[in-house]
Amino acid sequence: MSLDDSKKLLSVTENDDNDENKERDYAIITLFLNCGLRLSELIGINIQDIDFNEYKMNVIGKGNKERTIYLNKACINAINNYLLVRPKEGVKNDSKASNKALFLSKRHERISNRTVQYIVEKELRKAGLDTSKYSTHKLRHTAATLMYQYGQVDIRALQELLGHKSISTTEIYTHVSNEQVRDALEKNPLGNL
Repeated sequence: MSLDDSKKLLSVTENDDNDENKERDYAIITLFLNCGLRLSELIGINIQDIDFNEYKMNVIGKGNKERTIYLNKACINAINNYLLVRPKEGVKNDSKASNKALFLSKRHERISNRTVQYIVEKELRKAGLDTSKYSTHKLRHTAATLMYQYGQVDIRALQELLGHKSISTTEIYTHVSNEQVRDALEKNPLGNL
């Protein structure tokens, strides 16, 4: 997804006053687009995994490996706004440890993979984006690509952020646009001779 499409998705999610779950859904989209989380990592977040003083959280990634994700202000604000309206009464103390979960479904239990996929599809549709082209994993891909293209994030830092074992896995996010290639040629010091 482009930067403009990402901003549009965030905007429609944040500003939908007809959606009773807008704070939760906005926090979900914000975490995907800012942190490059996997779906399973997002589902598994417990409130106590978040360190609000240090702006970071621990997630369990592939291979049951724990890693630290640093949070920017957008993420902290979205999580805090959601926590203000997150159900406190009637949260199930079940095998999914719903009572500890950050994100809850309308049944007051840990949100499921399918529910998050549905939320992302719904918000993509509202933003006028192609739901056959984008998914939760594409939001992860978008986060990595935007950090690399616009944030000048080092590929090794991106590898760590995404929890990739191999740098070759991370390299798929480093594709460059034609405009970037053209810009590089224009910056060549021999280009004006």
